Amino acid sequence: MENLAPRRTQKMVLGSFGICIIGFYCFMTSNLRESYSVSLAPCAANTYRSNNSQKTPQRSEEHQACQPKLNLMFMKTHKTASSTLMNILLRFGEKNKLRFALPDGRNDFFYPSNFFRTQVKAYEPGVCYNIVCNHMRFNAMEVEKLLPQDTFYFTILRDPAELFESSFHYYKGYVPQTWRIPGENQIEEFLQNPKQYFNPKGINQFYLKNLQFFDLGFENTMEADDPRVKQAIRFIEERFDLILISDYFEESLILLKDALCWEIEDVLFFKHNVRSPQSGLGMSPQLKFQAREWNGADWLLYQYFNASLWARIEKFGLRRMLENVQDLRRKLAEMEELCIDGGHAVEAQHISDGLLKPWQPLGSASILGYNLRSPMNPGQQEVCRKMLTPEIQYLSSLGVDLWLTRLWGWLGDSLALFRLS
Repeated sequence: MENLAPRRTQKMVLGSFGICIIGFYCFMTSNLRESYSVSLAPCAANTYRSNNSQKTPQRSEEHQACQPKLNLMFMKTHKTASSTLMNILLRFGEKNKLRFALPDGRNDFFYPSNFFRTQVKAYEPGVCYNIVCNHMRFNAMEVEKLLPQDTFYFTILRDPAELFESSFHYYKGYVPQTWRIPGENQIEEFLQNPKQYFNPKGINQFYLKNLQFFDLGFENTMEADDPRVKQAIRFIEERFDLILISDYFEESLILLKDALCWEIEDVLFFKHNVRSPQSGLGMSPQLKFQAREWNGADWLLYQYFNASLWARIEKFGLRRMLENVQDLRRKLAEMEELCIDGGHAVEAQHISDGLLKPWQPLGSASILGYNLRSPMNPGQQEVCRKMLTPEIQYLSSLGVDLWLTRLWGWLGDSLALFRLS
C-alpha cells in the first residue's frame, strides 16, 4: 500500500503532461488555419491533366513508347500498406533527384487538419514539386497548387473490416473514448454496441469510423445510405488516376508500375509498419461483418474500387498479370536473401541498429522491423538499407526536423515504462 501513492502521483503527472501535449497539438493545428487566407501563386502548369480516373491508358503490351512518370501525388491513407508504398516512392525520388513536398516538425501534414500548402517545409509560392506522399487529410484544391498538371494521382484502400481491426489496436492509445471499453476483447465489445461507446465529437474519433473516407477529405460520420457517399465516390474516381487495393498488393503494384512506365526494380519492397501477430486477437466472420456495417461508407468505397481494380486487371490480362506477379515475387525473394538478416521481420527489441527500429505506437501494438545482413559490398548495402529504413528515419535523412513526432515518441516510451513499473 505504501508504494501505491507515489505510483499514482507519477501516473497523474505523466497523464497531465500527456493531456498538455494533446492540447498543444490541437492548438497548433487550429492556429494553422489562421494563415490559410494568404494569397499564393499557383504551381506552374505543365501539360494538360485529364481526369481519366480509373480508365486504363492505351498503350502496347510492352508499353515501349512510355516515358516514366515523375510527378506523383500519393494520397497516403492509414493502415493500408501505405508506409510500404511510401518507401518505394522515397527511394524512387531520391534515385531520380526529384523534389519532395515534405512536412515540417512531424511526419504528416498536420493531420487531422485539412491539408494546406503552407504546411510544406520551406514552402515558396509558385515552386513546383514532383512528389507528395506523406499522410494528410486530402484537400484537392490545395494539393493541385503544389504540383504540375500532368501529375499522376493515386491512393490505396483496404477492406474496412481488416482496416478497422488494425486501426483500433494501433491507435486506441490516442483515442480516449476507447479507454473505458471493458473486457479483454475491446474491439468485440465495441462492435456489439458501437453507439454506446462512439462519440462523434470525441478526440481522434475518426480512427473508429470510416477512416478512409476521412483521410480522403470527407465526413466520416456519414452512414452508407447518405447520398453524399456516392457523390464522394464519384469525386474520388474523377480525381484519382488509380486506386490500389492493399488486399491485392502485388497485383496493384504491377498496375502501378505499368501506369507509371516504371521498371520492376522500381517497385521492389519490404513490408513496413507491420504489427506483430501477437498484437491483435483477430476477428471472426461475424465481427468482420459488423465492422463493415459500422464502417458502411468505407465499405461502399472499397467495394466500388475493388471492382474497378479487377476490371483493370482483366484488361491488363490475367495471364500477363500472373507472370508479372511471379516475376515480382522472384525478385523480392532474391532481395530478402540479400538484405535481411534471418530472412524475416523481428520485434523491435531484437533490432541491433537503432536507425532501423520502427516507430512504436502507444499501447500494446508492436511494430516489426528488420536487421540488415552483413557483410555486403557498399552498393548493395546502400540499396538494402534504404529498403529497410522506416519512415521516421528516412524522412530525417531527407532533412525533415521531426521534433514533434519525437516528443510523442518520448511520451509513449515514458508511458510504457510507467506501465511496467
